[in-house]
Amino acid sequence: MDDMRGGDPRLAAKRASESQVELSQQMMPSDANPLGNVHGGHIMKLIDEAGGIAAMRHARRPVVTITMDSVSFLSPVRVGQLLTLCGSVNWVGKTSLEVGVRVEAENPITGEITHTNSAYAVYVALDDLGKPCSVPPMILETDEDRRRWEEAQARQRIRLQRTKRKGN
Repeated sequence: MDDMRGGDPRLAAKRASESQVELSQQMMPSDANPLGNVHGGHIMKLIDEAGGIAAMRHARRPVVTITMDSVSFLSPVRVGQLLTLCGSVNWVGKTSLEVGVRVEAENPITGEITHTNSAYAVYVALDDLGKPCSVPPMILETDEDRRRWEEAQARQRIRLQRTKRKGN
């Protein structure tokens, strides 16, 4: 029996594997500072693009970014490296989705791959009038899917508590 969670049960549930995305792009001089390091803002833009595509694939609706959790840069990305971003939906609520994005830089000559950073972003699906709308439930197939769901759900609780505190 499938482990189906979150979303609107009236909509057809989807597996995390159905919405995964992988984007690859070679880093160019226009993406970097004078020292040849790619701007963090450029990498964050690519994270948002990969996350947004995964969220749209799950929701089959336009999405907007609501929040991006802290992004720590573990190592620099250099001009000439191939940056690969892997996005996967971790959790779905009624109208929102959390997507995890892992970023790796590859030296295309040596094949050396470095995990440069990871981020979690939350998106809200929009209807034809630009208002939040329901998203499909998520089918958790593997222990990894369930672990990611539980961790994402804990992060979502923290986000909601933070928002509640700011509202008081």
